[in-house]
Amino acid sequence: MAEITHFLIDWTDTPIGELIIVADRRGSLRAVDWTDHEGRMRGLLSRQYGSRVALEPARDPHGLTTALDSYFAGELAAIERLAVAPHGTPFQRMVWDALRDIPCGTTTSYGELARRIDRPAAVRAVGLANGSNPISIVVPCHRVIGSNGSLTGYGGGLERKRWLLHHERAIAADLMVQAPMSRADSRASS
Repeated sequence: MAEITHFLIDWTDTPIGELIIVADRRGSLRAVDWTDHEGRMRGLLSRQYGSRVALEPARDPHGLTTALDSYFAGELAAIERLAVAPHGTPFQRMVWDALRDIPCGTTTSYGELARRIDRPAAVRAVGLANGSNPISIVVPCHRVIGSNGSLTGYGGGLERKRWLLHHERAIAADLMVQAPMSRADSRASS
């Protein structure tokens, strides 16, 4: 009989739909997806960890739900240091690590991402790894766009991708505008 893999599961409302958070007992994210794609997420977990995955409801496991709520409330850095433990091939994990290096408020192309991991000819493989990312938002696959600047596929849908990019850019732009003003104000009051 196959061993059962146990994870914790929580749900939270966001401005663009209900989000599912799956974590292990050590506090690492294993999956983040939208409730309208829960079947896909459960299937992915079953394939990755074996056919026996048990999801135990837990309110705000290890503060992960709070961190994601903070991100949606405008504290973009709240998700930057969250522990993740995605299950994938070494190549997939290399791509997913590189996704976490894309600064918030910016985008990159699949080709550029392939160059960043020193695999410039692996653009299609990078795209496939990006598309199989189990931890959306925290491993920010939404920050990858087409080489011509167009929005390309996103497992949560292009409208969500558009919203996430706007959310990150709008807040990042606000912070950039506020920082010089506050420095100027502090010099003027000296």
